[in-house]
Amino acid sequence: MIEPEMAFYDKDDLMDLEEEFIKYCVRWALDHCRDDLEFLNKMIDKTLIERLESVVSTDFVRLPYTEGINILQEAIKQGKKFEFPCQWGDDLASEHERYLVEEHFKKPVIMTDYPKEIKAFYMKQNEDGRTMQGTDVLFPQIGEIIGGSVREESYDKLMAEIEHRKMDTTNLWWYLDTRRFGTCPHAGFGLGFERLILFVTGMQNIRDVIPFPRTPKNAEF
Repeated sequence: MIEPEMAFYDKDDLMDLEEEFIKYCVRWALDHCRDDLEFLNKMIDKTLIERLESVVSTDFVRLPYTEGINILQEAIKQGKKFEFPCQWGDDLASEHERYLVEEHFKKPVIMTDYPKEIKAFYMKQNEDGRTMQGTDVLFPQIGEIIGGSVREESYDKLMAEIEHRKMDTTNLWWYLDTRRFGTCPHAGFGLGFERLILFVTGMQNIRDVIPFPRTPKNAEF
């Protein structure tokens, strides 16, 4: 995972950076690895370059979780079949994410404002008290490729959420100290490196793009 941690003040700043960051990565591949991509476009996926060009030239959709759930439920009413349920409060499955990206919007989606029960305790809550300032970047054929959030900088609010969840703080002392002794408004996100390579190459199985593949008799540790 690639995880920048920078000074932000709200989720809009975070989403801007996430979009710019992944577009930079895809554009770099198009500019510097063109021969390789043309080979993969010919041999693996004949829509690969077209799909990569589309990502860097389009604005990502900014979609609140609640609106996304409404779209999915409307699709079910229209006859769309999903393996897993998608009620408000559910953590979306890959099939739901890919429907939003590939069928409904036909472009990358940044989903925001998830229910706090399905997200990490350290995320900053929205004023409604029900949702967190979390963001997931959803990509065609991949699903989630980036996960991030604005972090809660207040020690008191962080402790209140920990107590609400009845979490054991024994191994969290070091994290709580980063708030107890002062911090600033900030956010961070993680990019799934293998998922990025999977998308850029057009390969179908993530095992084919891991940097250190598992092969027989090479596990030294």
